[in-house]
Amino acid sequence: MWFKNLKLYTLTQDIDITEEDLEDKLGEFKFRPCGSQELATMGWGSPFNQGKTLIHATAGRIWLTLKKQERILPATVVNAELADKVAQIEAETGSSVGKKAQQDMKQEIIQRLLPQAFTKNSFTHGFISTKDNLVAVDSSADGKAEAFLAMLRKAIGSLPVVPIARQSVQNELTSWLKDDSAPNDIVVLEEAELKALEEDGAIVRVKNQDLYSDEIANHLEAGKSVQKIAVEWSETLTAVIQEDLSIKRLKFTDVIKEQNDDIPKDQMEARLDANFALMSGEVVRLAERLKEMFNLSKEE
Repeated sequence: MWFKNLKLYTLTQDIDITEEDLEDKLGEFKFRPCGSQELATMGWGSPFNQGKTLIHATAGRIWLTLKKQERILPATVVNAELADKVAQIEAETGSSVGKKAQQDMKQEIIQRLLPQAFTKNSFTHGFISTKDNLVAVDSSADGKAEAFLAMLRKAIGSLPVVPIARQSVQNELTSWLKDDSAPNDIVVLEEAELKALEEDGAIVRVKNQDLYSDEIANHLEAGKSVQKIAVEWSETLTAVIQEDLSIKRLKFTDVIKEQNDDIPKDQMEARLDANFALMSGEVVRLAERLKEMFNLSKEE
């Protein structure tokens, strides 16, 4: 279980809930498949994608999985059938079909086709570490992370969290390049996105580019700021850090992953448990280090 992206949130108050209580509360919002007339359903599923348990706890960190099922009904299919029906009616009556009537027909087509539509499942993983006041969600999109938090809040009644960074850190990221001031445990890689400060300002994306080159220095001198930057941290992981401290394209190094290689591959549950323990521990360490790097403790 290796997260590929991170949205990090700080718990602003203690959550008074046991693992048993959490399991029970999540059970009230357990995943169920789409009904014949439903476009989508969402609920809590097993972190291991098997069995009945809705949480998995390791070292005080609780792994949760939000499962979503959607019916796939391509708009092209609906629109093609609607066009045929409209053309038939207009040919028979000699009158055009109004927008309201077309909308009603479209809904009828959707309701008729929905039971035949294929379904697609997607999963959003995350974990809570109350002792570290941290919630981490494996998502690159704000919407998916917010859906995860909203469903968790709905289940337990309250989830007092704020993003780990409540304001942009673009100035700090920019200074890493402009002043060569990246922390000692950060290796700046060869990918970044720079943007002019104006709302519709120019954007420069570079890859396989020395970020300390004269070309990049000229962009910075012209007033552009770093919005995203690829880094390696502490020989543990590589990632793209964004100006809101979202983490994308997260990859753990072999130094980390190889620590569980002694667990036989046929012991799937044991490997998942060990990988989650290892991965979540490194995410907690990263979150604490980000707070130090960007002086975020003063925001709490």
